Amino acid sequence: MKLPSFPYKRTVVAIAMICISLFVSCEKEVHINLATGPPQVVVEGAVETGLPPYVVLTSTISFFSQIDLTTLENSFLHGAKVTVSDGTNAITLREYSIDTGSNNKFYIYTIDTAALGNIMLGQVGKFYSLSVTYNNATYTALTQIPYPKGVDSMWFDVPTFQSNKVPLNARQLFVNYTDPDTPGNYVRYFTRRNNEPYYPSGIFSDDAVNGLQVKNIGLIAGYNNTTDANGDSLRYFYPGDTVYLKWCEIDKGVYTFLNSLNFAANSTGNPFASPINVQTNMTNGALGIWAGYGSIITRKVVQ
Repeated sequence: MKLPSFPYKRTVVAIAMICISLFVSCEKEVHINLATGPPQVVVEGAVETGLPPYVVLTSTISFFSQIDLTTLENSFLHGAKVTVSDGTNAITLREYSIDTGSNNKFYIYTIDTAALGNIMLGQVGKFYSLSVTYNNATYTALTQIPYPKGVDSMWFDVPTFQSNKVPLNARQLFVNYTDPDTPGNYVRYFTRRNNEPYYPSGIFSDDAVNGLQVKNIGLIAGYNNTTDANGDSLRYFYPGDTVYLKWCEIDKGVYTFLNSLNFAANSTGNPFASPINVQTNMTNGALGIWAGYGSIITRKVVQ
């Protein structure tokens, strides 16, 4: 038997009004006080083939802090004792200030060129230990400069993925690479165009390609991602550009740090992403990385 529709609709409306009134009457303002943890030491240091070691020391910044140039300058840690050893010789790094041209300074620890016998340049195959003492606490790390294996060849071609933001004359960098037949090879690459600095771009592991030749690997140009310029166009090169590819062998600890850092950065703002802790090779609760780079540089002009 079919029920009359009008009384049924009135019943539904009545139930809906009751539910709404219940939700409204239960509304309560909730205040959550998020505790701020103590600041932690952050290390960004490296030693590369033929180059002196360097270390940048900062402290963590509160998540809710206003980030500007003054905040960043105030995050640098001064007066630390920073030493680097290659197992035979040990040197103490000196802190330098660099004027950024924006009424702010950047601080870095590196070799003291005024001290005789304080010169150290990265050598392939050696292990380098880092010790940082700050506020009566000491933080250490160990890294190696692995033997590098450069790319077999590099060239430029039409980008694999097109978009209306990429100019028609854009060219992507491609390489062929033969992985050594020993497992556990890790690579980080940097690119440089013309007189610009080297910018980091990507990392690779040989977990799936150990001992194999991998062909037509499309690489993305590194660029200054703090600029407001069109990032799509900056990922490529253009006719006339002189391009330098710095192909760096790294150890597993450095790869693990970079891989976890990339995963954490790409998960930011995603409510469904699994939380991840960036894995450091520093001890005693410090964050960051002490990295060794075995580098080979290849140069080519885009035609």
